[in-house]
Amino acid sequence: MGVASQDNGRLAPGLRVAGVDVGGLTREEALAAVRGHVPAPRQVTVTAGGQAWTAPADTLGWRADPEASVDAAVRATAGRTLLQRAEGLLGWAQEQDLPLVERVDVDTALTALKTLTRDVRAEPRDAAVIFDKTLKAYAVRPDSPGRRPNAAAAANAFAANPALTTLAVPVTEWRPARTAESLRAQVQQGNRLMRPLTVKLGGSGRAGTLTPLQVADLYWVRPGGIVPDEKTLQTTFQKLTAAVDQPARNARYALQGGKFVRVKEQTGRVTDRAAAFAAFRKAVFDPAADTVVFPAKVSQPTLTVAALPDPNKLELIATGTSTYYHSSPERRTNVANAAAKISGVVVPAGGTFSFLQALGGISEDNGFVGGLIISGGRTVDGLGGGVCQVSTTTFRALYQAGLPVVERNQHSYRVSYYEPQVGFEAAVYDPGLDLRMKNDTGAPILIKTVNNDARSTLKVEVWGVKPERQVTVSPAVILSRTPHPPAEYVVNPGLPAGAVRQVDWAQDGYDLYITRTVRDAGGVRTDKVSTTYKPWRAVYEVGPRG
Repeated sequence: MGVASQDNGRLAPGLRVAGVDVGGLTREEALAAVRGHVPAPRQVTVTAGGQAWTAPADTLGWRADPEASVDAAVRATAGRTLLQRAEGLLGWAQEQDLPLVERVDVDTALTALKTLTRDVRAEPRDAAVIFDKTLKAYAVRPDSPGRRPNAAAAANAFAANPALTTLAVPVTEWRPARTAESLRAQVQQGNRLMRPLTVKLGGSGRAGTLTPLQVADLYWVRPGGIVPDEKTLQTTFQKLTAAVDQPARNARYALQGGKFVRVKEQTGRVTDRAAAFAAFRKAVFDPAADTVVFPAKVSQPTLTVAALPDPNKLELIATGTSTYYHSSPERRTNVANAAAKISGVVVPAGGTFSFLQALGGISEDNGFVGGLIISGGRTVDGLGGGVCQVSTTTFRALYQAGLPVVERNQHSYRVSYYEPQVGFEAAVYDPGLDLRMKNDTGAPILIKTVNNDARSTLKVEVWGVKPERQVTVSPAVILSRTPHPPAEYVVNPGLPAGAVRQVDWAQDGYDLYITRTVRDAGGVRTDKVSTTYKPWRAVYEVGPRG
């Protein structure tokens, strides 16, 4: 209800409300006049944390109150003296302009301000040590403070002064627990350790060098300081020793003029592992060290020429064969290289043949090139694709010779290169997966390979003093078969639109085994090689849609 006047319900002459003349009007007439001239909501600029937004005042809870404004005029009329009223009747009225009453709904303002400043709110982020791949150095990712805008304070300030056109939202900031300054010393130390480090074998001219990035891989830069990566230190040390060691060479056979001849053994010089690793570890964490000398010791051969049987008495014990039709040039290169590496290897009586040891490792330095390999559930490009052709053929020869299996690993899926002898194969991977078989023939054996690239055939022969045994290897017994999954299509942005390229091939899954029977003077023994092939999906790469 409005406030009653004492002038026959009319407002005093000379009164204005927000510039609107309401003198002589009734309250209702004045209210209608003021309502008709309420201005549009002004624009209010809200600032917080270095950001600014502009919003109409009514979205922040502002509203005009014409009723309260007119009521103020009614009260002004009632408060005039008798003289002032008389002057008004004579046309001498005093002019008075009352402001438009404005109000702000605090809850509406609070909600709107919270929405506007939501991106200003942030939890503090600790600084962190990162490795900048562009700079090839350790760096500090900066910290950022926590920020909390006080929308309630701003809403109350707006309610206290609805005429504001600029509204500042106070922002409270606080620092994170870990600042960039606290990490700079650790980063500087980590970068000082990044330098070339040369390794030499004592008493030998052999050496190897780690690049700064390879050295950086040997430790972590943490807030508490430099932390050694013990696993990578050990792995890198093993690779370095393999590069600088000169192992003893056992006596062996070599083909000369189509005949085997004996070649004398040689002593070697190899790393003294415990002392060398301690020296290596110390040097890695000494930024002034650029060279470390590995203590060495003499390596003695385990097979002398005197222990080799007469070459003229060597007999062919067993043969393994395989074909590799339709292989890529890269795969053929790796088959030829691996076959050449293991040809001529002699395994002492009672010794264990290691395919990876005979090979010397799968690396570019050892002559291997990129080719398709099975890795991470896919057939992908990788170093040494085709080496398994040789390990498979070698396994067939040694298994046919009756040698006990020490380690044999299978491929993930059925590989067409090893057909039709399904399951009669052996996968190798450097490091981790080897083919190892024990020589129980009672005399040294010689591994000889015959590779015919033109015919895509590989043969591995086992020569030695043929034991009195008969070996029979059965065809695979298939226990179950699982259909392959549907094909998978993967978008490759590098292909033209609409192009399709197959990168993996479907194979059903199998559960199978091969049985071997060995008959000799000791009786009959049977063993079994089991294989479980996963069902394998075809994968196609497709170009993006045009």
